[in-house]
Amino acid sequence: MRRSAAGIHTSTFLLGLATSTALPLLFAAAPAAAAQRSVTTLNDGWQVRIAPTDTTAAAAHPREAKWFPAAVPGSVQQDLIAAARVPDPFKGTNEGAIQWVGRTDWEYARTLNLTLAMLARDHLDLVFDGLDTFAKVNVNGHPLLTANNAHRRWRVDAKAFLKPGHNTITITFAAPIRTLQPMVLAEKNPLPGEYDSAFGDEPKGKQTSPYIRKPKYHYSWDWGPRILAVGPWRPIRLEAWDNARIDEFRVEQEALTDIEARLMAVFDIVADQPGTTTVRAVVEGGAPMLRQVALAPGHNRVTIPLTVAQPKRWQPIGYGEQPLYRVSGSLLSDDAVEDSAERRIGLRTVELIREGGSFGFRVNGTAIFAKGANLIPFDMFPARVTPATMRPLLTAARDTHMNMIRVWGGGYYLDDAFYDMADEMGLMVWQDFMFGGAVTPPDAAFRENVRIEAEEQVARLQSHPSIVLWAGGNEILSGWENWSDRKAFKKAMGPDEQERIGVGMAVLFDRVLRGAVTAKSPGVPYWPGSPSTDYEGPTDTDKDGDRHFWDVWSGSKPVERYLDSCPRFMSEYGFQAMPDLSTIRGFADSKPLAADSPVMKAHQRFLAGEGNERLLFYIRERLGEPRDFADLVYLSQVNQAQAIGMAALHHRACRPVTMGSLYWQLNDVWPAISWASIDHDGRWKLLQYETRRFFAPQAIVAERHDGRTRIALVSDATTPTPARWRVRAMDMAGRPLGERTGDATLAPLSAADIVTLDDAALFGTAAPGASYAVAELIVGDAVVSRAIVERALPKAMAYPDPKITVAWKGRDLTVTAGAFARAIMLDFGDTAAQPSDDGFDLLPGESRTVTIASTASPAALARALTVRSLGSRR
Repeated sequence: MRRSAAGIHTSTFLLGLATSTALPLLFAAAPAAAAQRSVTTLNDGWQVRIAPTDTTAAAAHPREAKWFPAAVPGSVQQDLIAAARVPDPFKGTNEGAIQWVGRTDWEYARTLNLTLAMLARDHLDLVFDGLDTFAKVNVNGHPLLTANNAHRRWRVDAKAFLKPGHNTITITFAAPIRTLQPMVLAEKNPLPGEYDSAFGDEPKGKQTSPYIRKPKYHYSWDWGPRILAVGPWRPIRLEAWDNARIDEFRVEQEALTDIEARLMAVFDIVADQPGTTTVRAVVEGGAPMLRQVALAPGHNRVTIPLTVAQPKRWQPIGYGEQPLYRVSGSLLSDDAVEDSAERRIGLRTVELIREGGSFGFRVNGTAIFAKGANLIPFDMFPARVTPATMRPLLTAARDTHMNMIRVWGGGYYLDDAFYDMADEMGLMVWQDFMFGGAVTPPDAAFRENVRIEAEEQVARLQSHPSIVLWAGGNEILSGWENWSDRKAFKKAMGPDEQERIGVGMAVLFDRVLRGAVTAKSPGVPYWPGSPSTDYEGPTDTDKDGDRHFWDVWSGSKPVERYLDSCPRFMSEYGFQAMPDLSTIRGFADSKPLAADSPVMKAHQRFLAGEGNERLLFYIRERLGEPRDFADLVYLSQVNQAQAIGMAALHHRACRPVTMGSLYWQLNDVWPAISWASIDHDGRWKLLQYETRRFFAPQAIVAERHDGRTRIALVSDATTPTPARWRVRAMDMAGRPLGERTGDATLAPLSAADIVTLDDAALFGTAAPGASYAVAELIVGDAVVSRAIVERALPKAMAYPDPKITVAWKGRDLTVTAGAFARAIMLDFGDTAAQPSDDGFDLLPGESRTVTIASTASPAALARALTVRSLGSRR
């Protein structure tokens, strides 16, 4: 049937049967006019209990063997915490008290009331957007679905088992360790995993986590607890439909010029019987395009070309605007909408720069230096993460001059709202597939499960212009190649089994996941893992691909090791610090605090709780001995900010050899001592403030080595920038010792060495610990970047008492230094407060006014304030 109308273009063609499983024909004939697909949310009215078959757990916890209210989306752990049946694992040393929940089988249930009108629909699909993890779904006692992947959507037609009136839906979740452990313990050489359990539920070196498709961080990490969440962690719904529905709707960009963008609207339409339908697609501001198609039972692929005249390109933040277009698609039956879908897209091109081992991103033809951080999950319980949780972190990234976020592979695929925000803010997203570090099973069934997961997730997210890379996962390939425990594993298993597992990983990461990106998001690069060289040579080296550098911190090497080389792209490097004291008080009791107290060790996961010794090692090496716990918090944050700032500026000065710097990590999953620059309560550490300085669009880099200081200038601008630079040396009394200045035009997208200065010429005969220099970049009349040149380690610098004075005007605080003030921290102790700037230096006589965000009154803030600096510790 051919329809036409003014402004509507039509064409007719026949579509053959596509691949995939055909749906069964439930009725001999469909209604003459199919109704629109309807969606009924099923998130309310759920109860949960220990599964009756888990008699051991029921005997140990008889109260939980009876039904109690459950929140969906959610987890059993959240329900128990909300009901105060288990202690909050984020508080004190409570993590152990919740472990039994993840080792127990649980049963969810709710009633579904159906009318005869609803049952008259051809299909009644139960759709589960996320079941964590081993789950069986029954309807009115009839088995309906068996699920085994928390990262997949599960859909099943339940009509045959539904009846008018009350229906009962049950979901039984099996404990993941209990499900997998017999198989793992029977293995002579179980696959190497990520982190051993601290609670005795798994023998060391015999982890179940490699064998399950569940968020890997639930098994613990070196920044997070072990909480094996169980439950329906994403929404549940009932979808009613008749002849056909849209299973997948994507928008592919085929060509982009300044004159025209050519797009393809791609539909995957599921039909239950042969028939015809009209498929409609329209891009915002354009004319609708219609096609009448013949559908075969099963999955049908339909494409409709679309164009955008004079397209506006989506640009990363700092390089232009972020225009977005809406594209809608629908199925029409006798002019009525049978089903519809919508995507919001951005028009841009993305290339992976790989010439001669290089690694970087070219967006819309511009080579962009990636500045950003790694993102771990927002919380141990994904179901309680909302847009309000995510937005402050992304806003902080944008406002501190980041342009890229790497979504790390040991968590879960984030909600659409995250990528919507990234699209709007212009933040590029490096998206890992959800593999955290464990060696993957080599069997075909595992790969097929992952294939479905990957294609589903890429199809869901492919419309987001912010996603500029899909990567296979985190440290799987480099670990297999380089880590000592992997080498021992390969030796133990012998060459045949080693080859089987290695080939299995190559097929998974080089074919299955690459194929999902090629098929579902053409035009976006794929990278087999991080770090990687795309199978072109050894991984995790400076000369090719991306790099994870952990000689500093994990390897206890001096922070100056960051300056030793220029990697192609630094996708991980990090340095720990304590969170804000008010955050610590939120999880610790009111007793005096110490780095080695049980509660502080419980919230420090590096080296199985002994990581605070590494923290103190670096503080003592660079800054001296902490005077008390508040001083420890301060010094740890200064150390972190200075170490990461040193590395990031070095990476920027290495351009174009280096084309990216992503530090580890932006956020926390719980209140902890970690590498995060923003703690779990949303409070910025000094590193986050420093990020705004070292990722500024124009920056001066001052690196001192062997009595000489290298000065480099960096610019991310796409046009030449006239500027001046100056380096002023002075003693601790503020007296000038020497000065060098010069004019420079910063070339677009560049880094250039300007001068190398000898100590003798700059400082004369002044003692190293009694003199310093200030390097500044000046654009117009403004100092846009400043660097302090220290001639000795900070602990050996004889910084004077800065004679700081403060003046309050409402919530505005003006800080003035009478002498040089190095690394100022506005410390409000137990009072939660966030200054608009912090961690800055003030030269003698300089002032800075900041605004304090806090629920506390200005008077309370004034009473709580301690102004810290390196000089005030003397």
